[in-house]
Amino acid sequence: MLTTEMPSGFDGLEKMSVQEILEGINSEDQTVPAAVAKAIPQIEALITAIVKRMKKGGRLFYIGAGTSGRLGILDASECPPTFGVPEDWVIGIMAGGDDAIRKAIEFAEDNKEKASDDLEEYAIGKSDSIIGIAASGTTPYVIGGVASARKSGLLTGCITCNLNTPLAKAVQYPVEVVTGPEFVTGSTRMKAGTAQKLVLNMISTAIMIQLGRVKGNKMVDMKLSNNKLIARGVNIVMKELNVDHKTAKQLIEKNKNVRKAIENRKRN
Repeated sequence: MLTTEMPSGFDGLEKMSVQEILEGINSEDQTVPAAVAKAIPQIEALITAIVKRMKKGGRLFYIGAGTSGRLGILDASECPPTFGVPEDWVIGIMAGGDDAIRKAIEFAEDNKEKASDDLEEYAIGKSDSIIGIAASGTTPYVIGGVASARKSGLLTGCITCNLNTPLAKAVQYPVEVVTGPEFVTGSTRMKAGTAQKLVLNMISTAIMIQLGRVKGNKMVDMKLSNNKLIARGVNIVMKELNVDHKTAKQLIEKNKNVRKAIENRKRN
């Protein structure tokens, strides 16, 4: 039996007070970072392999269904504004298409052939990498997608919350974060979803740092798409160049980019 499907350590949830429910959920959530920590060697191996390909022009794809698919799309969609990369560097695909982001599409995850068709729309090549995301590690859509990609010579990895699953066996670089039974039995949007989000944060952030999209600890390539981010960019320029607020703002307005503002000022 999958550990993510095992009975909760709590029972009679409907008889609990709100405080008891919250304390129970919180106690379970506290086990997640430790589970992720155990998987760091696997995560490191996956990231290292992906970076080599992306330095040669490869892209990163996430594929998943349900919560897992939505988390992949979330992580992919945040890479362009955070790191200033093109929108096709990291791409999230989920069973059922974009409509499934907001509304569950019945049986979409059970189609083992559809992921391959979805990936082909992006003209995938051998320099690309694919990470299948599935808490159970048994989702047909995801397994079919990574298996097809691997046959085509792409690098394949996965994020799952059970050990020795069909998904892990189908890829070259499995990441297995064993989070155990959920507070609500089988509700993998909870601990398993949290674990997947943490791992996705690690993967995308580490990759972007390795690709030179961070300077020091600053998002120097972020898109200056609102007043908050412009203010952040001005503060970065002030500290990096030791200039006043007015000068930093002028440099940002002129260059439209934090990195360019810093580099052009130093060059001149």
